[in-house]
Parts: sequence; structure tokens; C-alpha cells
Amino acid sequence: MSGGDIAGLIAAGVFAILVALLAIPVLKLGKVFDELRTTIRSLSDETTPLLDEVTTTVSTTNSQLRKVDGITNNVSDASANVSALSSLVAATLGAPLIKVAAFSYGVRSAFGGRGGRHTPPRSR
Repeated sequence: MSGGDIAGLIAAGVFAILVALLAIPVLKLGKVFDELRTTIRSLSDETTPLLDEVTTTVSTTNSQLRKVDGITNNVSDASANVSALSSLVAATLGAPLIKVAAFSYGVRSAFGGRGGRHTPPRSR
């Protein structure tokens, strides 16, 4: 064997050791990819039922919001009716009550004036 053959054998051995050392990270990277594939598969399997539950929850929430909207419309109508009723009562009874109050004040003033406690009207 010549010196070139020995150098070639040493180079081949070093290359084999280098390939073996590089094979370890590649094998570990392959295991990481396998684990990643398993995780993605389980995530995909769990996502479908979760989306179904979210869809059901959103549908139920929308129906409840429709009911609440109906209730708020009814309350708004009721408050408008109460406002109209109070305006009607004020318009119907307000003027006669003012007249009765003015009449009773006039009667008190007329009967109170005989006792000498009559105050003259103010001048402007």
C-alpha cells in the first residue's frame, strides 16, 4: 500500500464518521417531524368538535339576543305609553286643579279680608 492509498482510507474513514455524526441530528429531526405530525393530527381532530360547539353556542346566544331585543322593544313601548298617559292626565286634570286652587285661594282671601289681616296688593 502506498501513501496515497492510506490517505484515501483515512479520508474515507473521516468521511464515514462525519456522515454518522450528521445522521444523528437528521434522525432526531425526523422524530421531531413525526411528533409534529401527530400533534397536528390531534389538533385537527379536536378542532372540529370545538367548532361545532362554538357554532351551537353562537346560535343559542343569537336566539337569546333576539328575545332580549323583543323585551326591550316591549319596555320601550310601555314607557312611551306611560309617558303619553301622564301627559294626558296632566292635561286633563292640571288645568281644573289650577282653577280649583285659584278659587280656593280667592275664597280664603275673601273670608280672610274681614278679619283685618288683608294685605294690599303690591304695586309694580
